[in-house]
Amino acid sequence: MNRPSHPLVQLTLTRVREFAREPEAVFWAVFFPILLAAGLGIAFSGRPATVLKVAAASLEIARALRAEPSLDVTEMPLDAARIALRDGKIALVAEPGDAGGVTYRFDDTNPEARTARMLADAAVQREAGRQDPVAATDTMVRDPGSRYIDFLIPGLVGIGIMSNAVWGLGFSIVDTRRRKLTKRLIATPMSRLHYLMSYLLWRKIVLVIEVAIPIGFGAIAFGVPIRGSVIDIILLSLLGSLSFSAIGLLVASRARTIEAVSGLTNVVIMPMWIVSGVFFSAQRFPELVQPLIRLLPLTAFIDAMRGILLQGASLAQFPREIATLAFWLIVPFALALRIFRWR
Repeated sequence: MNRPSHPLVQLTLTRVREFAREPEAVFWAVFFPILLAAGLGIAFSGRPATVLKVAAASLEIARALRAEPSLDVTEMPLDAARIALRDGKIALVAEPGDAGGVTYRFDDTNPEARTARMLADAAVQREAGRQDPVAATDTMVRDPGSRYIDFLIPGLVGIGIMSNAVWGLGFSIVDTRRRKLTKRLIATPMSRLHYLMSYLLWRKIVLVIEVAIPIGFGAIAFGVPIRGSVIDIILLSLLGSLSFSAIGLLVASRARTIEAVSGLTNVVIMPMWIVSGVFFSAQRFPELVQPLIRLLPLTAFIDAMRGILLQGASLAQFPREIATLAFWLIVPFALALRIFRWR
């Protein structure tokens, strides 16, 4: 008779079979990163400067604004222009002001509106005869590594690993508990450590897909550079995956229903989607909250991945990020091991 294999091996193989038999899981892990990278890459890679839509309430103002190529000027009655501004169809309204001046109506909390105001006023002043005392020229820089798509790819790798780990593990464990399958597993020669470790090992198998696909697609489709060591990228990805998997185990350790684990998962991952620098720099947030943002595992992972991938840095140059990810691996896994509930 064949000698039975180790419980950890069998449990890990079970995780792999569950993943392969779920088309939805395969889509989110394999195809969704490609679609997201392609869509955002096409939208932001190699496109010219944004042309801002503005409205002019008089012919003279419209003529002056049309001298600025970055403005798409529409002449319209003042009431209609204010309605268009309210509905978000334009960024700014330029209307005649007192004593022959110009009044700019815009939302000062909107960055595009502030830019439109600056461009519009410069065009009006030039039309009135202003001459700049200092000549200025522009040098456009679009080298690989400095574009938005280069900034984006490491963020997509991070959210792919995090989302699949927390969602995948949380849903799988709670669904197994809900169907009372964990109750049957207790009767097998398996420990709680073996059961939880099987999820961590399974995530390492899927990790190859989660990292290779977005980085490879970015390099092939958009020329995203890979300046750092592939070994460092692999090691960082392993540590990040283990950290997010441990968080997923902790999230699912007590939840009994799909609704409960879904709510807990959203509470964990949605703030990191917003503040950890996936789609825009985390430096945009106030300095007061920067220490908290830097303590988040997704922030640490993305910062280190950008440094290695785009700047050619080594993993050893990110001790704070490594320590942060190690903390989120050790503490959540220890808590999950302690409070995990079979039923």
